[in-house]
Amino acid sequence: MKPELQAKFLQHLNRKQSDKGFTLIELLVVIIIIGILAAIALPTFLNQTAKGKQSEAKNTVSAVNKSQTAYRVESTAFAGDMSTLSLGLPTQTTNYTYAVGGSTETATVTGTARDASLKGYSGANVRYTDANSQSAIASVLCENLAPGTGTVTAPTTVPGAVTVGSAASCPATAKTL
Repeated sequence: MKPELQAKFLQHLNRKQSDKGFTLIELLVVIIIIGILAAIALPTFLNQTAKGKQSEAKNTVSAVNKSQTAYRVESTAFAGDMSTLSLGLPTQTTNYTYAVGGSTETATVTGTARDASLKGYSGANVRYTDANSQSAIASVLCENLAPGTGTVTAPTTVPGAVTVGSAASCPATAKTL
């Protein structure tokens, strides 16, 4: 190969290596795209953490409802507190405070959020006599429509009802789960 050609070839290779890298515009475009993706993903991520924390309350209220049903079948009244049910569940956690109440015909449980970003939950059991004059127990689990640390309204209970739907229902500020 001629020395002139070799020199030009080496100059070409040297220039080609110095052109490696990103321009400022390319870097700005990448940073803007990452910023947009982060702005979209962050609220979704935060919502998922709230849902995870709320599942604690759903599970606890549901477990208390089921335990109240079993307790009432074996006793003449529903349990008046969490310890009577022997579930081993705490009355207060990092995210929720739970309250249980019971009488001969009805039982309620509320899970009040301790964090304003979480929804409150409530449940109720009602002993009623159905259309066939059989004793039955209706249960309902409610989720507050709006998050907050305010008082959770217990479901409406009607011990003299003759159908499951009329025996226990969620208040207007909550939805049935």
